[in-house]
Amino acid sequence: MKAKLILIAFAAGSMLMAGCASKKDLENCQNENRQLTADYQQARERIAGADAKIAADADRIASLQKQLDQAKQDYARLQQTLDQSIANSSTNNVNISKLVDQINESNQYIRHLVEVKSKSDSLNMVLTNNLTRSLSKEELKEVDVQVLKGVVYISLADNMLYKSGSYEINDRAQETLSKIAKIIMDYKDYDVLIEGNTDDVPISRENIRNNCDLSCQRASSVVQYLQNNYGVDPKRLTAGGRGEYNPIATNSTELGKQRNRRTQIIITPKLDQFMDLIEQAPEE
Repeated sequence: MKAKLILIAFAAGSMLMAGCASKKDLENCQNENRQLTADYQQARERIAGADAKIAADADRIASLQKQLDQAKQDYARLQQTLDQSIANSSTNNVNISKLVDQINESNQYIRHLVEVKSKSDSLNMVLTNNLTRSLSKEELKEVDVQVLKGVVYISLADNMLYKSGSYEINDRAQETLSKIAKIIMDYKDYDVLIEGNTDDVPISRENIRNNCDLSCQRASSVVQYLQNNYGVDPKRLTAGGRGEYNPIATNSTELGKQRNRRTQIIITPKLDQFMDLIEQAPEE
């Protein structure tokens, strides 16, 4: 009986020990399961993050590829422009060379004109000074000498040259015309235009039809006087009349009319000198 009780006690103890061991294993399994679950969740989150990064990288790669394609197109256009520029460079160089030659020719022509003008201005100034020095104070009151644009203008009042209402040269004009003739003879490279001018008062006399006729005949009288009395070459002389149509003052006053009644002796370089300059001008 005693042995049976011992056996029952031993079996009960074994069962109790077995129950305790199973409970501990269960707790260990539960802890391990919770850890695995946490690890799994973390793994999923890492995978989701990796997928998002991959998607972002793919978008960035697509954008970079698009920029690269655009850069290739821009490069192709630039290369085409460069090739065209290189192809045209020889033509451009030829055109630039021609332009430089034309500029040099033009500069040479301008320098020539400046030299001619400077020489002409100097001669005109000497001519003017010589003439004004030779005229008396009384003559200078009725003779105006000017240089305008390279041309010498000698303006003489009609009352010192002609008889009243006539185209005949008076005795008073002889001394003044002799001094002007000397200047004309000294400067043989100049042509001389004699130009008559009147006021607007109508005139009608024998052999004088109007003011234009009077101005022409007065200019012609001065030309013949210089030719016949002082030997001026008639090839250098030209007579012209402008009548009342070239006034320098108003005809509404007596003083203005007096200023308009004048004869101008215009001394200019010969026409063939200007023609020579024109022929030497560049074609373009």
